[in-house]
Amino acid sequence: MIDLTPASVSEYLRRAFGPGAELTDLGAIGTLDKQGIKRFGYGKPLLVRFQVDGQPREGVLSVMRGDKYGHQFYWDRAAILMFQFETSSRLPRHVRPMGLGYVDAANRLIPVADPREFFIMNEKLEGYDYFVDLERIGAGDCRPADLELARQLARWLAEIHAEKKDDADLYYRHVRNLLGASECIMGLVDEAFPHPCEFLADADFIRLEKRLVDWRWKLRAHAGRLSVVHGDVHPWNILVDEPEAPAGAERGFRVLDRSRGEWGEPASDLASLAANYLLFGLLQNPDAALPGSLFQGPFAELWNALFEEYLARTGDAGVLEVLAPFFVFRGLVIVSPEWYPNHPAPVRRALVRFLTRVLEDEVFDWRNVNRYLEEHDGGQA
Repeated sequence: MIDLTPASVSEYLRRAFGPGAELTDLGAIGTLDKQGIKRFGYGKPLLVRFQVDGQPREGVLSVMRGDKYGHQFYWDRAAILMFQFETSSRLPRHVRPMGLGYVDAANRLIPVADPREFFIMNEKLEGYDYFVDLERIGAGDCRPADLELARQLARWLAEIHAEKKDDADLYYRHVRNLLGASECIMGLVDEAFPHPCEFLADADFIRLEKRLVDWRWKLRAHAGRLSVVHGDVHPWNILVDEPEAPAGAERGFRVLDRSRGEWGEPASDLASLAANYLLFGLLQNPDAALPGSLFQGPFAELWNALFEEYLARTGDAGVLEVLAPFFVFRGLVIVSPEWYPNHPAPVRRALVRFLTRVLEDEVFDWRNVNRYLEEHDGGQA
């Protein structure tokens, strides 16, 4: 709970306007009974009367309240306030911002002065990117430790996904973002592909988006699955400690760049990692044409190890009922010519078949993934 006391506002004014700033009055403005016919609003405004070096001034201080309309977390609300601070003064007749800040853990109001970009500094980790292992495997050097690491990753996913949250609105938001967010499906369709696209016609994109709307409504029935997630589990966001572990020990790994929210659908993480095993497997054997031979060998073994271990640890057979649209998202990433410009044509065609077919099954058939990949007689459909 944010408590904007006269003492905390006075301290803020001195920080923001200098030692000559002095609070003279503080009170509510625009309370619920003074908003007329509008009975809901995002802000909680306070009228602040103060003086700077003896000159009287007035301002309205607002803190956004959290709600289910995409403002559940303070970082959601911060983005809106930063936008307003940066752009309001450029719009004729719009109220001019006087300051921007945040409330810290001690309930102090801390000003943010003239922001231009934000940054984060993380701890330095040792290790190397997991994709280096996958490239080695693709070159023919698969080791028992590689299968065990896939199982370790599955156990880690099972561990984090075990923490649940009862918040249907947050689950709906996660699914809504999967389809419509700039980083997700529709953002990729708009920005990560040329239009027209030589391997996926605009009409195919339209059909895909329409089918995904059906899946959005299907997933509404699964809001009880809301769990802790990473949000971007792929080989470039996993650091491995060493190529081999000592006898009887597990290889260490750490993860980077958590994305797209603390809570979501566990299928998002499972699909993200599994899709990369699929990609590397297809790249290892791009010219395979015989039925059942597109995805096989060591990467199929990693795929199987991931699913077997995850399902055994979680007992979550329901994840197979919701995986499909998350595979579409990850499929669009790995088939994109912007993100992956050098794919052989057979690999790209197989990935297109995969991401357009998975939506047709009510339950994802992970044991028979090749049936989503194979080219049927008469074309790719």
